[in-house]
Amino acid sequence: MKATKTMNLKNLIDNHVFSSDLNEIDMENRCIINTINPHSYCVARSDPFFQKTLLHSDVLLPDGYGIVLAAKILRGKTIRKIAGADIHDHLLKYANSNNKKVFYLGASENTLALIDKRLKKEYPNILASSYSPPYKPEFSSEDSKAMINAVNAFDPDFLFVGMTAPKQEKWVAANKIDLSATVIVSIGAVFDFYAGTVERSSPFWIKIGLEWLPRFLKEPRRLWRRNVISTPLFLWHLLKSYP
Repeated sequence: MKATKTMNLKNLIDNHVFSSDLNEIDMENRCIINTINPHSYCVARSDPFFQKTLLHSDVLLPDGYGIVLAAKILRGKTIRKIAGADIHDHLLKYANSNNKKVFYLGASENTLALIDKRLKKEYPNILASSYSPPYKPEFSSEDSKAMINAVNAFDPDFLFVGMTAPKQEKWVAANKIDLSATVIVSIGAVFDFYAGTVERSSPFWIKIGLEWLPRFLKEPRRLWRRNVISTPLFLWHLLKSYP
């Protein structure tokens, strides 16, 4: 699908946001999975490449109650919030049942080691590997080549990319042709959640749509922009899009 000149909520909901059951995703054919929430929506409106990347996803998951709310208000559609942790859990269960290979690209060596340890305990039928890229705002061509080579040498069925948004989504879009993985999904903080280095909000906060609040209170300096600026801005875009 072609990106519109300026991303808008009605087009997003009508043509891009995933509204089915995760079981309907074809795990055996090439698939690029991304997520969208109010913050990434606002960022994408001023970042043409990121916008194009999201709108060209094979599956764009509604990872935020703001997106769920917009679907309900603007189109009368009831969709379910699907977080990065949800698609990660779904893919791991599928991989374990079908003896798949998974690869984790991103995070520190310590985080990746913790992920591997947990995988071996919870999903013994999965063969896993990983690579920790350098921490920098942008990767050089040599960095990307090393990352691609590490992935392709393992030849995974599922590739999880965790390098924060929008860097992870844009890197995948720029390099997807050279990556041998069947399913590629950018899931950011899920690496830390699964490793246990960062605690995900409790089911209570998730259920009432405030998963972001405990994280914001713990890390206000890192998360203030998405909650103090992007959330009100998204609500403004939602208001302008109604009816």
